[in-house]
Amino acid sequence: MSQAHDIAETANADGFQLADSPTSVDAGSGTPSMDLAEPAVLRSAVEALLFVADGPLELNQLAAAVQRPATEVAQALAEITAELDRRGAGWQLRPAGTGFRLYTRERYAPIVEAFLLDGQRSKLSQAALETLAVVAYRQPVTRARISAIRGVNVDGVVRTLLARELITEVGLDPDTGGGLYRTTSTFLEKMGISSVEELPSLAPLLPELDTLDSDEL
Repeated sequence: MSQAHDIAETANADGFQLADSPTSVDAGSGTPSMDLAEPAVLRSAVEALLFVADGPLELNQLAAAVQRPATEVAQALAEITAELDRRGAGWQLRPAGTGFRLYTRERYAPIVEAFLLDGQRSKLSQAALETLAVVAYRQPVTRARISAIRGVNVDGVVRTLLARELITEVGLDPDTGGGLYRTTSTFLEKMGISSVEELPSLAPLLPELDTLDSDEL
């Protein structure tokens, strides 16, 4: 039995449905609404959510986000899985715990590993330095909150910092379930300090998390 079929079957066990689900969602002022009842549009919306998520997303989370029945979302997940497998994409959609997550396809892992290890021998990019600063002054912090502060997606940069052992994951945020990150002893060594308390007083220059809209977090 294919993985795509397995994913589609999860809708039956979940039993989650949205009553009176709208067929379109207004994506913002001046932007045409998206017809999420259209399978192709729904697939793209679900894939976008999976791409930016901190961790696995459960079926009911995805259904609530796109305001469509779980059966339709499960079908979209199955179609995404089948399409990625059909073209041998560099990433694949797999079940993770009670949810679903995009992963690097195993056959390409050596290439990704070599790329990340090569990055360890080079200087950090400006984006990596900015992300590292946010972690250092706001730790422990989730990727979603780092993104909210920097205003960009930080998934790739976080992977680089993890590979260089400058930050590490230390648990889950109790409110969002996203992974929490903090700096490591390697970071302290590179900075020539023994504690983050010795960092220069730059924290006041960063926005307070409680000033950010909840939608950004």
